[in-house]
Amino acid sequence: MGIPLNEEMLPLHAKALTLPTYDRSTITPGIVHIGVGGFHRAHQAVYLDDLAAKGVSSSWGVVGVGMHNRQMKDALLAQDCLYTVVERSADREIGRVIGSMCHYLFAPEESRQVVAALADERTRIVSLTITGDGYHLRSDTKEFDDQAPEVTADLAGSNQSFSTVWAYLAEALDQRRREGRPPFSVMSCDNVADNGRAARTALVSFAALRDASLARWIEQNVAFPATMVDRITPKTTAHDRNGIEQAFGVADRWPVVTESFSQWVMEDTFCAGRPALEEVGVELVSDVAPHKLVKSRLLNGSHCALGYLGLLAGYQKSQQAMRDPVIYQYVEQLMREEVAALLPAIAGLDVQQYQETLLERLANPHVSDQLSRLAARGSTKMPSYLLPSLVEARAQGRPHALLTLALAAWMRYLRGYDFTGRPLRIEDPRAQQLTTIAKVAQNNPQPLLDGFDIFAELRGDRQFAESLGRSMRDLDRLGVKGALGRALSGADTTTATG
Repeated sequence: MGIPLNEEMLPLHAKALTLPTYDRSTITPGIVHIGVGGFHRAHQAVYLDDLAAKGVSSSWGVVGVGMHNRQMKDALLAQDCLYTVVERSADREIGRVIGSMCHYLFAPEESRQVVAALADERTRIVSLTITGDGYHLRSDTKEFDDQAPEVTADLAGSNQSFSTVWAYLAEALDQRRREGRPPFSVMSCDNVADNGRAARTALVSFAALRDASLARWIEQNVAFPATMVDRITPKTTAHDRNGIEQAFGVADRWPVVTESFSQWVMEDTFCAGRPALEEVGVELVSDVAPHKLVKSRLLNGSHCALGYLGLLAGYQKSQQAMRDPVIYQYVEQLMREEVAALLPAIAGLDVQQYQETLLERLANPHVSDQLSRLAARGSTKMPSYLLPSLVEARAQGRPHALLTLALAAWMRYLRGYDFTGRPLRIEDPRAQQLTTIAKVAQNNPQPLLDGFDIFAELRGDRQFAESLGRSMRDLDRLGVKGALGRALSGADTTTATG
């Protein structure tokens, strides 16, 4: 039996785990983070824990806010908001306890407390990891979807119990405005294109629907720094919890397993101050866009391709799929020949070295992501991470057979079963519509291309539709490995049509 993790029992973990070296009672909350999941706890909260350990400032503790999962509240509050992060590389694992979170609130049950925390003058940054769907931006225009059910419900509501992040932020900022207090910065840490602009568009648009003067005040006074964040953090499983208890002797209700690699690039644009994160390895830049582009196209785009092809091949985890030499070769060649050639040069970044590091990370046997997680929300991820490379490759006359095969794999995945007939759970906000068309269309991609706005730049291109159809038929006829082998051998050297 492991020793429980909480403030009282913390000293008993000193032999097995690295503990906070600072007095947690002196840490005051300066950040409210909305969307506390494994990634935030393995990434932003770790940097803030490092900062507190340096003694740079004690005013950047975190109040965590959950929008959907009450179990996280139960786990964290039972442990005084302490939790274990286990970093696993190919040859070792290191466990540490993170203490930068001061409190946790579950919004559906504690909405007034959430608004109070946001309106608190000590709160100078609100950070977000709410996934792309939480921004309610239309996939075609990137404008705010004011007809989304959650948005209309929040606008019609008369109390402070909201469904969207934007309603909470607008309410708190309105209170601060009326009371003469300065605003906080809104810092998105989500993997969405131009996440600073996305957060600005969502919040200002929502506020305008509520009060035009509030929207103008937000537009003029609130900062929306963009970020690029990177750390592979799979969902915690019961197997992970049991293994951590055995290895470190800690009975943690919800530990986090992650890789040793971590990166955070941030625009230095804040309206109410910021922590000195440059002291703990965060790269502060004037423009995060080039860094984000490289990461989203190479890592996130490869994640999409790996998720769909791996699941169709019968694998469950990323490391299992990457251990297959054909899939490994596909991912390596996809990055090197079809994606990297489209990327801009960035001072100080060796793109070839970055690709080699990505391959090592994806193949890490001790941090294996669930392929179902990589495949989830494809209607949001594909137009952000993979389709732009495909569109650009065609426009520039560059090879794109491997990108096309990844799109074909997504369309095949949408039928809801792999090549053995095993059901696949389609986790997507547009799942019903997508799967209905995919099942009827089979290997004809045209109904999907014509029916969804995310394919607007490919719609009407008959030559591409024919090539995509061939890739879909290759998957059905040859299986994943056969289709990959054909594409890798150059049997289908698809190039651009202009």
